[in-house]
Amino acid sequence: MGRFLSPDQFLLTTLIVKLAVMAVLATMVARYRRFRHILIFERRGWLDRMVFMLAIGLPLAAGVVFRLLLHYDAADLTLEGAFLAGLIAGPYSGALVGLMVATPALIAGEFIALPFAVGCGFAGGGLREAAPKEAIWQFTPFVFIDLHKHVWHMLRKLEPNWQVILLLAPLSLELLRQTLGTRFGEGHLFFLGAQNRPWMTVLVLLATVLCVATPIKIWNSARIEHRLQEQEHLLLAAKIEALKSQINPHFLFNTLTSISSLIRSEPDTARMLIIKLSALLRRLLRSHQHFVSLREELESIDEYLAIEVVRFGPKLTVTKEIGPDTLDVIVPSMILQPLVENSIKHGLSRKLGAGTITIRSYRDNSAAALGAGGQVIIAVEDDGIGFVLDRLNQPMSSGIGLANVRERLRVIYGATYQLRLDSEPGKGTRAQITVPEMLATEQITA
Repeated sequence: MGRFLSPDQFLLTTLIVKLAVMAVLATMVARYRRFRHILIFERRGWLDRMVFMLAIGLPLAAGVVFRLLLHYDAADLTLEGAFLAGLIAGPYSGALVGLMVATPALIAGEFIALPFAVGCGFAGGGLREAAPKEAIWQFTPFVFIDLHKHVWHMLRKLEPNWQVILLLAPLSLELLRQTLGTRFGEGHLFFLGAQNRPWMTVLVLLATVLCVATPIKIWNSARIEHRLQEQEHLLLAAKIEALKSQINPHFLFNTLTSISSLIRSEPDTARMLIIKLSALLRRLLRSHQHFVSLREELESIDEYLAIEVVRFGPKLTVTKEIGPDTLDVIVPSMILQPLVENSIKHGLSRKLGAGTITIRSYRDNSAAALGAGGQVIIAVEDDGIGFVLDRLNQPMSSGIGLANVRERLRVIYGATYQLRLDSEPGKGTRAQITVPEMLATEQITA
């Protein structure tokens, strides 16, 4: 390439490629979970430090070999790699990475390379020991944009500004390398010489700073992304727990109201309700899971319906049409009880004569045929009084029960899986939910 470019153009191209190599290396290692774990937690054991040193040191040592064998100068990142390792993982890690990277150069006769690389590692590690950890992670390639603010802040308050110090450190090391390389010759210490052209020297210094700041920016973005994922995970669990806790008091209030109305007129029935209610509450207290199999959910519904059958007597009939291949599908816990409760409260309690609730579940094979993944349909139907279409959502969605069902489905599964209500006056109402087909062996946790 040097035959087609002037010396200045060749050096500029080398600097650009050098920056690209460092950015690609930082991005590649940040993709590995173990490496991200090392970045996130400041307290690292020796195993974590060893993984970090190998992840950084081996590629950089290979770059020095490429430079020696193929004369590919852009692959040599000795200064930047050793300094960066010390800055992130401590002085000993930085020194060991410097040792790994400088060993090929030492074998090739560059005798100053080893002490210089180890010194860069110790320099980065010393800064890590002195500087606040968050100040290091705030060091970015855009530090030059706000440099005047950092300098003014340092002069006005007469206290060290770590962004300025972190900027000056690689600049000083690069100037030292230029000086040593010029004094002892490139055969003893590799450097990108600017051949007495000040503006090219400025570009070399700038490239050194960017090769340190760019990986820090990339790794800090990975740290922030990981923390956001953890916060989303915790927020999801908190939302589900809050919505679930709203349903239980709602049901408890309604049942206790029924018991209080039966204590004088039908004390035996009230006693039976209390026994069945205590059994249901005991089940709820034993379970702290956000997700259960449909089989377990139906068992909870059986206990709930046992209470309702005692309350309504022969007026209430319950039928089930459950697909055997759906019993092991995972569903949000306490997701069906509000549907059954609303069928009784809004559909059957005001109906003259007997009423029937039907619970159905079946697989939706059409979704799987379209490549959308298997789905399971769960429906609760009643032959109650129904609602006119323009009032369908008013009495049923304004209450706590179905509002919680809607919100839980949205929080857990997104907008794809929702509660659907269909009703016809005088014929009844159908409440249907759709959940992804996840079996017990694939159970998810909030």
